Amino acid sequence: MNKTSATVKKVMILVLILAVPGFLYYLLTAKGKNRYKPLPFYGPKIVAKTGHKFHGTYIPDTIYHKLPDFNLVDQSNQPVSLKSFDNKIFVAGFFYTHCPSICDQVNSNLDSLVKGYAHNKMLHFVSITVDPMHDSPAVLKTYASKLASSAKWQFLTGDTATIYNLAARGFLVNAAHAGNNEFVVDDKLVLIDAEKRIRGYYSGTSITDMNRLNDEIKVLIAEELRKIKAPEL
Repeated sequence: MNKTSATVKKVMILVLILAVPGFLYYLLTAKGKNRYKPLPFYGPKIVAKTGHKFHGTYIPDTIYHKLPDFNLVDQSNQPVSLKSFDNKIFVAGFFYTHCPSICDQVNSNLDSLVKGYAHNKMLHFVSITVDPMHDSPAVLKTYASKLASSAKWQFLTGDTATIYNLAARGFLVNAAHAGNNEFVVDDKLVLIDAEKRIRGYYSGTSITDMNRLNDEIKVLIAEELRKIKAPEL
């Protein structure tokens, strides 16, 4: 195979990789006859004073709930904020390293998903400890070493107030200190789009929900690719 043929082959493979998710999204929404709808937005919504016309009908704009900014550190003691995920999709969950079996089950299921997207630059994964007093970056690094080696999965810690506020008011999930060495933690995984809006909740202990998360990640990737390919005029 000469260099020209090899180049053409690489271009064709790249086109297929980019086109298939978009085509899947088109099939599910345009051809599926309501078999699958675009992903919803979760959290409180505000009707804006602005609007737009669609097929001659004026439609008020909606302001959807977005994550607040935060400042945490990962297992390598590197700073992580909301800006770290600009133009990225990410999946987030809460846990603690000495949690009973539920956290290990969630992260084991998530581990398989992380590996499946190891080469996708658009998607990242985040697990935030609810016990930052115990789970230092060093402890998180040891815990992370037993899971996916991909740098796409960050384990975050920081101060308690930031983490609990982020869980309750940002991701809209339960996370709290229950006294002694016990913590309240949700098994939910949360899908966040590139504009920091919540697009899905999934039980990390449910194989059915994990399969749905995998499917809806693909739909969300397709949605973002369509924005890149067809920017507003």
